[in-house]
Amino acid sequence: MKIASAPQSSAAGRVLAIASGKGGVGKTSLAIGMARALSQMDERVLLVDGDLGMANIDVQMGLYPNADIAAVLNGKVALNDAVAPALGGSLERGGFDVISGRSGSGALANLSGTGLTKLATGIAALSMTYDRAILDLAAGADRATLRLAMTADDVVLVINDEPTSLTDAYAFVKSLRLHDDGAAPLVVVNNAPSRAAAHEAFGAFKKTCESFLSFTPVLAGVVRRDDAVPAAIRAQMCLSVRSPQSDAAQDIQALAGTLARGREAA
Repeated sequence: MKIASAPQSSAAGRVLAIASGKGGVGKTSLAIGMARALSQMDERVLLVDGDLGMANIDVQMGLYPNADIAAVLNGKVALNDAVAPALGGSLERGGFDVISGRSGSGALANLSGTGLTKLATGIAALSMTYDRAILDLAAGADRATLRLAMTADDVVLVINDEPTSLTDAYAFVKSLRLHDDGAAPLVVVNNAPSRAAAHEAFGAFKKTCESFLSFTPVLAGVVRRDDAVPAAIRAQMCLSVRSPQSDAAQDIQALAGTLARGREAA
């Protein structure tokens, strides 16, 4: 298992998984924003839609890929042949590569253990041709999500200040640590009404983890609530392209810097 307990310096092939206990916390838009932000820091980035049943990175980015993970798993194309460029691709500063999923595919969401292992191994191998691969995982803690999370060097768990987000995030951490008691995902509070509210939500989550899991989570960053985020999603554009000076775009850029430099959030 490749899960790390704290951010570390970037290295070739490093895999970052972005997870959430429940849907609707802005995980996918954050994953896209992170791919863009890290690429602006001169990293070659691959963004993989690891939501095997309800994929939507291609929709949010306005992409029309020729192949996706479904085609890979059906044996129609190799994994590297499913790579499509976004914003100029990974060779352009600010651009990155994408492997799309396929929405509404029950077969993908219920992959066999062999299929999951093959996919996870393929992603790990392909990530070695990049500085970093980002896995946008499905919400929750099902078997496929946990298996892909265990492919990663670092796991970022996205929460917000809603009680259901905190309880479901706790369930995710508990499930992950049942597979590896050393697993220690980092936490990002997204869509926060204020930094104070974000720290209050993180404090409650931290207390629960310490009380019942003997685990002290690390806060990697806070992304403030910003009307520019849903506007960018409706426009099918990356937030930092459409609204680069927005609070959320600036917060995501700061988060990327924190992870790349290996520091905890202040």
